[in-house]
Amino acid sequence: MAGLKRTRRASARTRRKPGKIADEAKQQRRAERTARKADKRAVKAAQKGEHGRITPGNAKKVVGVAKIVGPVLAPYAAQAATGARETYERFRARRLGVAVEDVSRFSGRGAALHARIAGDAKALEELRHRGDGADESVTRFVDSAQRRLEEMSSAVRAAERMPASRRRSAHRAVDGELGRIEDDLLRRFGARAD
Repeated sequence: MAGLKRTRRASARTRRKPGKIADEAKQQRRAERTARKADKRAVKAAQKGEHGRITPGNAKKVVGVAKIVGPVLAPYAAQAATGARETYERFRARRLGVAVEDVSRFSGRGAALHARIAGDAKALEELRHRGDGADESVTRFVDSAQRRLEEMSSAVRAAERMPASRRRSAHRAVDGELGRIEDDLLRRFGARAD
C-alpha cells in the first residue's frame, strides 16, 4: 500500500504543475473557442442582414447622432470654409500680383496675363500724367503701348477657347510682348538703365 500512495502522490504532483506542453494545449483550446465564437457572431450578423449593410436600426442611430452633433459643428464648419476661401483668395492675389479686391476681375487660364496687362495700363496712365504731356515721345509711347495692350487683352481672351498647345503659344507670345513693354516702362520711369 505504501507503494500505491507514493505513485498517487507522484501523479498528483505532475497534475498540479502543468508543463509547457499543457499550457500550449490550453492556449490553443482558448484560441479555438474564441475563433468559434467570432464565427458564430459573424454568421448571426449575416443572417440578420447587418453584415456590410446599412440597416434601418443603424440608420436611425446615425440620424440621431447627426441631429445632436450637426447643430454643434455647423458653425465651426462654416467658419472653416470661410477661412479657407479667404486664404485661397489671398494666395491667388499674391500669385497674380493684384489686390485681393481685384482678384475677381481676373479669372481663367489667362488670369495672370490679364492682371499684368491691367497693371501695365495703370502704369502707362501714371507715366502720361507724370510728364504732364510735355514730352511728345512719352505721349506717342503711351498711345502705342495702350493699343498693343488692348490687342494683347483680346488675344488672351481669344486664347481661352483654343486647344492647349495653341493657347500656350499665344500666352508665350503675349508674355514676351508684355516683357518688352514693361522694360520700356521701367526705363522711362528711370528704374532700369540700358
